[in-house]
Amino acid sequence: MTAIYRGMDQAALDAGYNNTTAVSNSSALLQDFEQRSAALRAAHGEHLDLRYGPASRQRIDYFAASQPGPLLIFIHGGYWQMRAKESFSFLAAGPLAHGIHVALVGYTLAPDASLTEIVAEVRASIAWLKNNAAEFGGDPERMIVSGWSAGGHLTALCIDEPGVIGGVAISGIYDLEPIRLSYLNDKLRLNDEEETSLSPLHLPLSARPLTITYGTGELPELQRQSEQFGEARRNLPGKVCPLPQHNHFTILNELAAVDGAITRQVCAMAGMQ
Repeated sequence: MTAIYRGMDQAALDAGYNNTTAVSNSSALLQDFEQRSAALRAAHGEHLDLRYGPASRQRIDYFAASQPGPLLIFIHGGYWQMRAKESFSFLAAGPLAHGIHVALVGYTLAPDASLTEIVAEVRASIAWLKNNAAEFGGDPERMIVSGWSAGGHLTALCIDEPGVIGGVAISGIYDLEPIRLSYLNDKLRLNDEEETSLSPLHLPLSARPLTITYGTGELPELQRQSEQFGEARRNLPGKVCPLPQHNHFTILNELAAVDGAITRQVCAMAGMQ
């Protein structure tokens, strides 16, 4: 056995970041997400696939609340190389019930885009919302950015964008070194420079509030990533919120639910409590 990262060999490292294998019913959970998302999109289909750029996935689904209010921007996960915004529309239900507008952003996936390019696209989507959210009733000066898994990483990188008042990162990746060393880099193709320049843990930390949340039933490496980043930010606004019993997928129900733990964090940050 040749240890390549924190005492793990290649097989152990790859397994340490493979969430779909770690959660035995992940395919059923994802199918449930799809069905619930289709239902929400059918009920709130007025502002889908708004273009913020020319590429096919540079689109935003905007779900407007019943009255003007703050805006939650959600960035989907999938290790920057899988999934799509449409699969996570169901998450809008929780915030919408509290009068918070929700925008889900899409972005080009690796290997069609580098991580540097993906970060630039997400920033561009936030800038588009800053300029256009008011048309749909969203407050461009009260935007909260949130994301799950790879989206948690992108959240941490984007909370200093104009109009963003803070972030809620869910089960995120904050140090890219193990990603570069694992099977995930086959499509990402991270180099040493990107590993450093795009790892939130190794960049100047934002003074804007950031809630870091993860499930206590997640893979140990995912838990460690959140705990380590939370420790780095211990003197900055925000908090670390481990959520008991949840795995990498079920944790999202805490945003979809009206009284979910993550919904409550978003409401508090938006000043809606």
